Amino acid sequence: MRELVKVLPEENTIYLGDTARVPYGTKSAETVIRYSLEIAEFLTAFDIKALVVACNTASAYALDPLRKKLSVPVIGVIEPGARMAASETKNKRIGVIGTEGTIRSNAYPDAIKAVSPEATVFARACPLFVPLAEEGWTDNAPALLTAGIYLDEMKENGVDVLLLGCTHYPLLKNTISAVMGKSVSLIDSGCAVSIEVKRILLQEGTLRKNAPAPRRRFFVTDSPERFASIGRRFLNDNGIKPELVRIGS
Repeated sequence: MRELVKVLPEENTIYLGDTARVPYGTKSAETVIRYSLEIAEFLTAFDIKALVVACNTASAYALDPLRKKLSVPVIGVIEPGARMAASETKNKRIGVIGTEGTIRSNAYPDAIKAVSPEATVFARACPLFVPLAEEGWTDNAPALLTAGIYLDEMKENGVDVLLLGCTHYPLLKNTISAVMGKSVSLIDSGCAVSIEVKRILLQEGTLRKNAPAPRRRFFVTDSPERFASIGRRFLNDNGIKPELVRIGS
């Protein structure tokens, strides 16, 4: 969302955070697909012109079912991130970090290999990065220690690009970079997705230009107060006022 607002500042945006049922990274593919279809049903009621599946785990499991069901473009985070990582690497050794579900799906290695067959991909689940980011522990000693444990193997494998395969991980960029070193490029899939969304809107002729001030709405399925606190940290926006909704049965 933060990157989309940067790249597409005039677009209206509707964000739904499934705070009642996270984390998705530890759930089965069947459950993630069901949750994703329920969320899509809610969002399409707003007559949206594109759907961004901002969760890496949902992108890994639910993209095809969503595309089959919806008539609007559905953009996941994996393919754009994989293309950017493949274009950035010099030695063809790419690291990917993400949730257990994202890494278990093998979606990122498959997507990278599709555009760069000669690449060697090293993947690692880093589940503790999510609670660290949500707690605001992004630049302290526990974060640095955790990153060191998770990423030592990536350093040993000599990756020159590290793809941050979870929406929370960019908050830990400074700590991750401190561990990996300045010679390793960090790829934020959110940035890659935003560029892809703009390309698709231009292609579809639906890009919003010279319009009134955009409207940004936030919905959550639980704990709006907690989401507001975390969301303000992510987006650097004190005006976030999430609305509580019920999704699914």
